[in-house]
Amino acid sequence: MAFLTHRDLTAVEEMDKPGCNPAMLERTYAQFGLVNRTVAGWHHTWARHVRPVLRTSGTNTLLDIGSGGGDVPRAFARWAARDGFRLDITAIDPDERAHAYANSQPTTPGVTFRRAFSSELVAEGARFDVVTSNHVLHHLSPGELRGLLADSEQLGTRLALHSDIVRTRVGFALFGVATLPLRGSYIRRDGLTSIRRSYLAEELRAAVPPAWRVERQFPFRNLLVHRA
Repeated sequence: MAFLTHRDLTAVEEMDKPGCNPAMLERTYAQFGLVNRTVAGWHHTWARHVRPVLRTSGTNTLLDIGSGGGDVPRAFARWAARDGFRLDITAIDPDERAHAYANSQPTTPGVTFRRAFSSELVAEGARFDVVTSNHVLHHLSPGELRGLLADSEQLGTRLALHSDIVRTRVGFALFGVATLPLRGSYIRRDGLTSIRRSYLAEELRAAVPPAWRVERQFPFRNLLVHRA
């Protein structure tokens, strides 16, 4: 797998193409929840990083950037309610297709979906206790990555977390096998492309400002952390 030696910045995910198949795209959004529960590790990240910075009195706020089908912010809302926190979540995605899908799902109390870029919220003067993203970093050019991190520092008053895949040969092979049953969507094809575009931990450290810390997470994850 010599092609995994370096990030493949020329690879483009099918679901990012304007003309991709709408039915396959919708099934991809629908399957994100299963995939993220299996590989993204957000429940552990919630318990270790997010929950400790939330206030037990009053209302906390969280911004999820690039929310896609909306399964991660909905999970945050469930965990917050279970743990006894009041949490208002704003979930943004600039893609009108993702926004439409997220809003087509049953309403989750405390979660609001917006079609927007993080820079628009900065311009509005918005502030949130916590900022998160899932599987966004590998999509971005170097300039876009710097912009996202600058926006996150402006928007997050306590904590910012950006979680993404690590590019490994073992992860590539395991994901390819594990997702064979997920037919009729872009999950397998785009997931493998995502791995090809993703950072090693040392590559990500070299690409971000010193105020950001890169943590390795089991099994094949990078977590980018900024504490205000």
